[in-house]
Amino acid sequence: MKKVVTLGEIMLRLSTPDFKRFVQADTFDVTYGGGEANVSAALCNYGLNGTFVTKVPDNPIGQSAINHLRRYGVDTQYIVRGGDRLGIYFLETGASMRASQVVYDRAGASIADVNPEEFNWDAILQGADWFHTTGITPALSDKAAALTEAALKAAKERGITTSIDLNYRKKLWSKEKAQKVMTHLCQWVDVCIGNEEDAETTLGFKPGATDVTKGELHLEGFQDIMKQMVAKFGFRYVASSLRESYSASDNGWSALVYDGNDFYHTKKYNVRIVDRVGSGDSFASGLIYGLVTGMRMPEAAEFGVAASALKHTIPGDLNHATHKEVKDLMKGDGSGRVQR
Repeated sequence: MKKVVTLGEIMLRLSTPDFKRFVQADTFDVTYGGGEANVSAALCNYGLNGTFVTKVPDNPIGQSAINHLRRYGVDTQYIVRGGDRLGIYFLETGASMRASQVVYDRAGASIADVNPEEFNWDAILQGADWFHTTGITPALSDKAAALTEAALKAAKERGITTSIDLNYRKKLWSKEKAQKVMTHLCQWVDVCIGNEEDAETTLGFKPGATDVTKGELHLEGFQDIMKQMVAKFGFRYVASSLRESYSASDNGWSALVYDGNDFYHTKKYNVRIVDRVGSGDSFASGLIYGLVTGMRMPEAAEFGVAASALKHTIPGDLNHATHKEVKDLMKGDGSGRVQR
């Protein structure tokens, strides 16, 4: 069984039910999630060993987050306990022309007050085939950035394939800080995942003539950025999900992957959105699953985009689409008929 290790933050998610606005809500739906945790859970769902590494408070809320991951098969044995609190984010799900909103309450979270020495990378990476993290983790604090660097270095020293999802979050750090830190970290990255906005804000590459708010894509702009990224960092693959936002309820969804020689643009899905949070993580996990299990790049890209298209239909951060459902969608079965 292939082993994929992910490092990042898991948070408590409180979302308004029934598309209510924050000011209307008197209850919240509770779940847990975070970019790297979402990837681990999806990989377990496809039959791999997803190992998630983080730090959570040694209290019932931290334990609840761990239990949430365990129920989906995630290996949580290397999670460190300590610090003051678990980060929280509030989600108001949009509809039609009203966009979704996220409010963070994550300052002082346990993962932000962390030291690399708290983690035994020899044990964590034993038998690992892949290591994955995102640009969210180093944005949390200088200590979290140092931990991310230590993890990437440890993986590279052991010959483990590394990947990062750029995932710029403007509420966490500035573009200037992001570019300084992420440019440094990317020297230890083999596979880089991120859209054109992330490539500009975190690495300084200028996007081409693309405006997702108009529901239009110009692939030449993406291709130019990807070529620059490979030329500068020597990435083995650069991948981007491609979202065409017709409204908060309806999007076009595809992906573009570059291997340094050839570009591959996947099939496009027109998705009716139930919950788009975690869709990028679902693409990352699907692509990683394909590549780590020996799929050729085009097939891995198609697996990733089909998996993430299905995620748009599932409430919560995690993608509970099965391997068979993803493969069936890849074959063209997207009718949504009742399965009896």
